[in-house]
This record gives sequence, structure tokens and C-alpha cells, in this order.
Amino acid sequence: MKTPLFETINQTIVSLNTNTISEERKAVLNPLTEYIKAKIEAKAPININFICTHNSRRSHLTQIWAQTMATFFNIDNVTCYSGGTEATAMFPKVGETLQNQGFQILKLSDSNNPVYAIKYTKNNPAIIAFSKIYSDPFNPDSDFAAIMTCSSADGGCPFVAGCDKRIAITYEDPKASDGTPEQSKVYAERSLQIATEMKYIFANI
Repeated sequence: MKTPLFETINQTIVSLNTNTISEERKAVLNPLTEYIKAKIEAKAPININFICTHNSRRSHLTQIWAQTMATFFNIDNVTCYSGGTEATAMFPKVGETLQNQGFQILKLSDSNNPVYAIKYTKNNPAIIAFSKIYSDPFNPDSDFAAIMTCSSADGGCPFVAGCDKRIAITYEDPKASDGTPEQSKVYAERSLQIATEMKYIFANI
């Protein structure tokens, strides 16, 4: 039985048009679809670790939208993680953007690297979000796909220990808009771009 998402998130996903994705971009996304299909056929757990340099923006957005899409398309045994080549903090605008798009965000700790609980449905456990290196004990150490979400992490981290597949799906950093009047718009657009591409990946499984 399909787990109901929060209504605003559900409406957002339904409205996303995957036909806007170019054929060139689909070729970048398809390897993750094939990885997930292979794990389903093998009846194996599907662990996906989205990796960016600071684990502060793009890696969190991809982790959260991928986990949400797995639930939307009723694909079981998917657990999404995120990490960086260094730990900083989840940038507050990421949480604000997701909250505006229907997620419930609860701050669990106040520190330089806060821990957040992010809920997209009443019934599923919250996604625990905080900045960490990709090899943090919170993340899997074997049998996972490493998805490189920024070109600097992809270039600077040529070997990801324990992963059984490494795929580059990179995004432009919304950080470029920080401190400008365009910031909210840029973060919302990047989040929806990522959501659209994660929808495409999971819709084709």
C-alpha cells in the first residue's frame, strides 16, 4: 500500500514535468535508475549516498528528494544518505526551502553543525540531516552507490571506499546566490530541478 506524502509535497511531485529533461541529461541520470533496478532484481537493499564537498546544500537536497521519490513510487528498501569530503553544516536556506515546499523540519540540536529531522510523510521515519564526511559511521560502509553531486567532489574524491557503483550527477551550486535578492528563487529552482530529476530516475524503475 502506498504511503501518503504530505499533500503539498504530493502536489509538487505530480506537477513536476520530467519531459523538460534533455536527452543528454537523461543519459547522466539513467545509470542510477539501472543501479536501483539491479538491486531490486537481486532482492538487495538499495543504499545511495549523495556526496558533495561540504555536505551543506546539493547533497542534502538530492538525498531528501530521492528518499521522498522512493516513497512516492512505492519502491521499498531504499535508504538515502549524504556526506561530504569535509563536514560543515547543512545551510539553513536548504531547510527553509524544503519547508516552503511542504516538508516538516525539526531542529534537534543547536550547534555549529545542527541536526535536523525532516519529515515528508506522517508514517515514515524522519530523514536525519546534518553535515558529515561521506565515510561517517552514520552512512553505509559497503554496498552503496556513491552519487557525486558536485564537480569538485567528483574530481577531488576519485576513490570512494566501499561503494559498488560511482555515478556523477552534478548540479550548479545555489551558494552563488547567497546574499543576493535572488537567493530564495535560486534555491527553490535548484530544489525543484533536483526533485524533477529524482522523479525521472524513480519513475523509470
